[in-house]
Amino acid sequence: MQQIATDKTDTDSFLYKDLSYKLRGIFFKVANNYGLGLKEKLYHQAIIDELTCGRIAFQHEKQLEILSQKDGRKIGLYIPDFVIEDKIILEIKSEPFIRQQFYAQTYSYLRVSNFELGFIVNFGDEQLTIRRLLFTNDRKPHLQTK
Repeated sequence: MQQIATDKTDTDSFLYKDLSYKLRGIFFKVANNYGLGLKEKLYHQAIIDELTCGRIAFQHEKQLEILSQKDGRKIGLYIPDFVIEDKIILEIKSEPFIRQQFYAQTYSYLRVSNFELGFIVNFGDEQLTIRRLLFTNDRKPHLQTK
């Protein structure tokens, strides 16, 4: 099984540091306002409301192309919960815990797309869980110029 890269370095080296900080604030605000353990759809709508109020550009359930690692051609589609400012993939969960398959799925989508940063946010556990996954484009062979 491939290891999941999470960026736990100092905050100055974070990719999209300011936007990530704003998003974390939104996640905590939603958790504080609505509590934990509700249906996932409620959290989607609450995040839509907060992103709109915060004037943060987003697309809900945008179709993204999956690119071949061999030659970069389109081989399929992925529909993440959110794409934030055309920079960050956001997956929302309301599960008792974040299963390994959620990490693997989000990491795979980062690996085969032009996106470098993803968040998995779980509102279903005893406490809010936020995971930040990183897969930079310089590590993606299908995006390298020959």
